[in-house]
Amino acid sequence: MKNIKYLIFAFTGSLFLSCDTEEFLNPVPDSVVTVDSFFQTDADVFSGLMGIYDAIQGVNDATNSNEATTNRGVQFEHLLTEHRTDNTRNATTEGSKADFHRYLVNANNVEVEDYYASMYEVIFRANNVLNFIDIADTGNQARYTAEAKFLRAYAYFKLVRLFSDVPLVTEVVSPDDKETPFIRTPESEIYAQIIADLQEAISVLDNSNVIRASRAAAQGILAKVYLTQDNPNYTGAQQLCEDIVNSGNFSLEPDFNDVFYSGTEEEYDASANSEVIFAIQYISGNQLESQGFSAEFTSSTRVGAEDGQNIVNDNLVADFALAGGDRTELSYVTFGLSNEVIKFLPEGSDITTVPPSYGAGRDAGNDYIALRYADVLLMHVEAIMAGGASTNNAAALSSFQAVRNRAGLTDVVTNITQDDLLLERRVELAFENQRWFDLLRFGVAEAVLSAHAVEMDYVFDARKLLLPIPASEINISGGLLTQNPGY
Repeated sequence: MKNIKYLIFAFTGSLFLSCDTEEFLNPVPDSVVTVDSFFQTDADVFSGLMGIYDAIQGVNDATNSNEATTNRGVQFEHLLTEHRTDNTRNATTEGSKADFHRYLVNANNVEVEDYYASMYEVIFRANNVLNFIDIADTGNQARYTAEAKFLRAYAYFKLVRLFSDVPLVTEVVSPDDKETPFIRTPESEIYAQIIADLQEAISVLDNSNVIRASRAAAQGILAKVYLTQDNPNYTGAQQLCEDIVNSGNFSLEPDFNDVFYSGTEEEYDASANSEVIFAIQYISGNQLESQGFSAEFTSSTRVGAEDGQNIVNDNLVADFALAGGDRTELSYVTFGLSNEVIKFLPEGSDITTVPPSYGAGRDAGNDYIALRYADVLLMHVEAIMAGGASTNNAAALSSFQAVRNRAGLTDVVTNITQDDLLLERRVELAFENQRWFDLLRFGVAEAVLSAHAVEMDYVFDARKLLLPIPASEINISGGLLTQNPGY
């Protein structure tokens, strides 16, 4: 065991290192902090493992409002996903957050830079824990390894779909290595690593926890990976979905609202129900553990803290009228000409009330739901459909019908087309950051978004299906890291 290990991250668990914030954001800091034998016990390794979850969780605006120097984790994800679809938009056209829905994002966009840095922070923390894994108790090493690899795969799956080829880093990088963190790796190799990491997680983990990595979470994410690849593994995805269904550990909540607002009145813990498979946990009243995205979705004149993000587009309103059922009134509400998201109100508060302070909205404890059972059931249909135009397969009909029945749509479905499935996913998973990836996976992104741009008077072209590599990262690399086409 080496006495000196390089720590790429700024802190993990209870360990805080003094380093420049700008360095914290970069894949390879200009100066790397070294720690002499920091990881000495199982508790130290566990603390490092929890630090990976902290990186996904991110830091909210109540703690540090400087978006250029603070990693937000997944708290900006709605901008990079939902806002770039036909689902939602920003309420104003001011600032970098408003660039996403109008397809005006450039390589200097601070939210893109933050998200890219946040996902690499997850990866680097995971690699560091893996580097010290032999210090953990023998009985814990396999689980800690599986969790770290699941989280690394989760971050890479986000990155490869948003940016395409990105640097593949699976070990702690020496400060002398000026190439590894900046050489873009082909998507096929990144997917191979994601699959290997998730398969190991499946072989080790159980389903005892939904706010940490689990077997079902790894199975569900791997099913989506199989469906996303250029050559989809439909059979593998179907089997994984059926494994989750047959485990008996999950079921649809009878009341759609309880998926998002269940648990104690104080916490509204989204993980405290039968449907959530993997959630990123937040805790209200603790600025270091709470989230601010709930406050982004409604106007500051009500429970929000901004002018309003995730304002619902009219064509999604029309689809809710067509196929939303009971989900409609639990997903958005109309105020004058504005349709505002209510799935994630801070602590489930009444949208007509105003928090006593700015911090109240920014200090929310609503969990971020990364994967839930309804998504798995609809992926099951997609896997059985196997890229075809439609299916009347009995197992697919059963999964599809179950989701619709919960929404109060009990008319018997005898055939499912791709359009039916995409519509069902749209209204079931609205505002959960799935629509962007669905459009890409179904191969209709360019057509749908081009039509949406014409309707909204935006300018869209195919290059915008990928986000730009942050210019700051290219500058750090000395030009070794290359840019996506068109930027």
